[in-house]
Amino acid sequence: MSKRLIGVLGAALLLFSLSVVALGQTVTKVQTVQNADGTYTIVEYPVGKETIVNLNPIGLSGAKGQATILRAADGTTIKVNLSGLPTEATAVNLYAVDPSGAVTMLGPVEIANGAGVFTTSIPLSRFMLVASPEANLSAYGDSTQVYFRSAVPSGLTVIPLTNAVGETVGAVAAVTDAVPVVDASDYTVPMLGIATFKKGDDTKLKINFSGAMEGARANVFIEPHKNGKTTEVRMRFHELKEAPKGLAYILWAVSPDNQFTRLGEIVNVKGRNEAEIKSEVPYDDFGLMLTTENLSVTQGTIIRPSGHRVGVIQIVP
Repeated sequence: MSKRLIGVLGAALLLFSLSVVALGQTVTKVQTVQNADGTYTIVEYPVGKETIVNLNPIGLSGAKGQATILRAADGTTIKVNLSGLPTEATAVNLYAVDPSGAVTMLGPVEIANGAGVFTTSIPLSRFMLVASPEANLSAYGDSTQVYFRSAVPSGLTVIPLTNAVGETVGAVAAVTDAVPVVDASDYTVPMLGIATFKKGDDTKLKINFSGAMEGARANVFIEPHKNGKTTEVRMRFHELKEAPKGLAYILWAVSPDNQFTRLGEIVNVKGRNEAEIKSEVPYDDFGLMLTTENLSVTQGTIIRPSGHRVGVIQIVP
């Protein structure tokens, strides 16, 4: 056999052996998964990592949008930048849609010369962002008028809706019997007048409890920060009443335009009569209230009250 033929056979055997090795290996590739039509993009954001999210314009030629999302242990910060908006797009409202299909108003984005910047914090870790001209959006679906919608960041995958069928956006889950439906007016509370509080100092308030919390005692301390617009809220419970089975106590801040920020929750157990909630509120002014909520929906998902109000904080006369 000639040396040339031996060389050709050797090369062929080498290629064959490499092919066998390659077939025996498992290659793992992380990739973005997104619905074909791009209308449903709820993802879970990683803790402690800043994620850049493209906001895809819908019917706005030349418009651009981007969100910077940073999830921490106590909440998620969202910074939105919009540009290139047409002159008719003056009203832009930002919403978050969670895996249950619930829509939360994050706030209006002020637009000037076709551009706008908006920053907020929310207690959600899994959501998509939607910008719409509609000021009172209560549900998200195929007929919703949308200016921008968040894309799926590289490496993350879409999270199924709780009640979804296929890729259809589902309705919000019904409230269980453990927490009867209450009228929205029950969540109207007096504003505290934060502008009148001395910055950097505690102001002590009292709370009137009712229902499941009647007879409990708590001290509330309000401290507007010297720098920035946030206000620290500390609530210390004494003689805490055991929560009814299946319920938790949740403290809410309520803005003048009826937006809600969840400040903390207490899952009370037998023999425990003291607890504390400490958080910060981003509103210029707000009221405070306590509700009982179903434990099955409180773990990181509830973003607005749906249970019974058991306490409203008032200024000591």
